[in-house]
Amino acid sequence: MPAPQTRLSVRKTYKLYSGGKFVRSESGRVLDARSPKGELLGKYSHASRKDFRDAVVAARSVQPAWAKVTPYLKGQILYRAAEMLEGRLEDLAAEVSRSHGVPLARARKGVGTVIDRLVYWAGWADKYQQVFGSVNPVATSHFNFTTPEPTGVVVVLAPSIPVLLPLVSLMAPVILSGNTCVVIPSESAPLPALSFAEILATSDLPGGVVNILAGPRRELLSHIASHMDVNAIVDGTGDVNASASLSAGVATNLKRYVRRDMREDDWFGDKAADPYWILDTIEHKTAWHPIGV
Repeated sequence: MPAPQTRLSVRKTYKLYSGGKFVRSESGRVLDARSPKGELLGKYSHASRKDFRDAVVAARSVQPAWAKVTPYLKGQILYRAAEMLEGRLEDLAAEVSRSHGVPLARARKGVGTVIDRLVYWAGWADKYQQVFGSVNPVATSHFNFTTPEPTGVVVVLAPSIPVLLPLVSLMAPVILSGNTCVVIPSESAPLPALSFAEILATSDLPGGVVNILAGPRRELLSHIASHMDVNAIVDGTGDVNASASLSAGVATNLKRYVRRDMREDDWFGDKAADPYWILDTIEHKTAWHPIGV
């Protein structure tokens, strides 16, 4: 009888998620993803400046169409993402546990909270316009409406905190109003975010609405701040050096910059589910309409 063969496992190389596709970095660079104990977990593509520019182009190209999607459908898409994540809860919990070195029970609870947070933001998709819009009193025979509209392409920088909750809490209020985004996940543990991209890819979210790039942030910060086709930055890193670099850069082109410095526990509470975060990346537009016409 032939001797039994030992099967070698296939290690996954995690790709960037850009324009609805899973792509390698244009530079060909890959990095090792390791656990806090130094265990090799896999490899992931290292996003370059060119990858960032490509992601912005992808985000810009679909933004007008995404803005026209009905609020109800946007909510349904976010809810679908929650459904898909529910089906892969154990897989994502295991990914979080080994990447961040937290107990599996804590990771499982955290991913469950991510699912709940997605459902929460899905519920706001068809309500924020009524809450943040208004019908204004005027002294002429006109209706005067103020309505919130998306600002455009937004860069979201997530903190290096266990579980995907900060990333989802920052990303969802950006896209539910019709913005598109480029997400820069945890630098020390990017694998859960790159796995989450697989959820988004199967949740009916149009390609390019969310783009996820991984790698050292320091190579991208100045480029993010100076890029003329990025309309806003939501910075949840809590890194004072990153904040200083981004703040200095956005001053040259008047890009909107929002900083979210939060303790880890705050991401699990109401502070990270503040509907007023939607206002960070919208513009208020006012329209006049003659009465009786």
